[in-house]
Amino acid sequence: MTRGLYLPLTPLYRAAVAVKNTAFDHGWAKARQLRRPVISVGNISVGGSGKTPFVIYLAKLFSQQGLHVDVLSRGYGRSSDAVERVDPSGDADRFGDEPLLIAQAARVPVYVGASRYAAGLLAEQEDAETTVHLLDDGFQHRKLARNVDIVLIHRSDFAETLLPAGRLRESISALKRASMLVLREEDVDLEAQLKQRGIETPIWWMTRSITVPENTGRALVFCGIAHPTEFFRSLQASGIEIAATHAFRDHHTYSSGDIQRLLQTAESHAVDTFLTTEKDFVRLSPGLREALTALAPVKMVKLEAHLHDETAALRQLQALLPTIFERAL
Repeated sequence: MTRGLYLPLTPLYRAAVAVKNTAFDHGWAKARQLRRPVISVGNISVGGSGKTPFVIYLAKLFSQQGLHVDVLSRGYGRSSDAVERVDPSGDADRFGDEPLLIAQAARVPVYVGASRYAAGLLAEQEDAETTVHLLDDGFQHRKLARNVDIVLIHRSDFAETLLPAGRLRESISALKRASMLVLREEDVDLEAQLKQRGIETPIWWMTRSITVPENTGRALVFCGIAHPTEFFRSLQASGIEIAATHAFRDHHTYSSGDIQRLLQTAESHAVDTFLTTEKDFVRLSPGLREALTALAPVKMVKLEAHLHDETAALRQLQALLPTIFERAL
C-alpha cells in the first residue's frame, strides 16, 4: 500500500539518477582524486547485501598481504558531522554502527565523514604509508574517484523497484559500471539472469557463515537489519532454540522503551539468552546492555564473508592495480 503511494515519484528519482550518472560519465561533473588508489565496495539497493562483513574480510585479506589499508565511510546515522578517525572503543552514535564494527573487527584505520574525499585526505595525512583505501558503500558516491568498483548483489535486487517506492538505488543495468560483482554461492542461477541483461562483468563467489555462541539455551533473537528473516533462518538452521524474535528497522537506534519490550517478551517466554548481530550489539549503549543482562546474557552472532577463490580475486586486482597488489601473489 505504502509503495503504491510513492510509485508516481519513482520516474523523478530515475531521472535524477540518470542526470547524475550522465554528468560523471561524460566528464561534466568531476570526481575528486586521492593520492592513493580507492577500491569501492557497494551495492544497488538500500542495505542487506552483506557489505560490512565483506569490507571487513577485504581489509583483513589486504592486511595479510602486507598492504596498509584503511576504510572510508559516511557513517550512516551519526550524530557528529566531524571528519575523523573512528575510535574502536567509541560509540555508534558518534561514529555510526558499521564504521565502528569495521574498526573493531578488521583492526584497520577507519575514517568517517559526509565527504569521503575529506576523510581520505585525513587518512593520507595521518599515515604516509597508506597503500589503498577501501570505500565503504561507495558505488553511488561518484564524487570520489575510484580505481575499482566491487558491487555485491542480493537476490531481492532482481524483484525490486527504484526508490522511493522500492529499495533500489539504481537499476540492474547500472551493474555494467562495476569492475567486479559479488554473488552468494547459493545464487548461481543469477549469473544467467545477468548475462540475459547484457551484463558480462566478472563475478566473485562469496560464502557467508555465522558463528553462534555456545550454551544459548532458549533464545530471544532481535536485530535491526535489512533482511531479518535471513538472520532468523540461519540461526534455526544452526540448531538454535528460538523462543521469540523481534525485528527492528535497519540501523535502528535502541531506546529504553525497546529494551523494556524485549525484557517483557523474554520474561513471558522464559528465555536463557538474548541473541543479536554484531552490528546491533555495537548500537546498544552500556546502560542498555546492562538492563538486558540483568535478566539474561546478551550474546553476539558473528557473520563472516569469504571468497571462494582469493588467489584469482587478487590476480584480477593486480591486473587493475599492478603496483599495489604485485606483492600479494
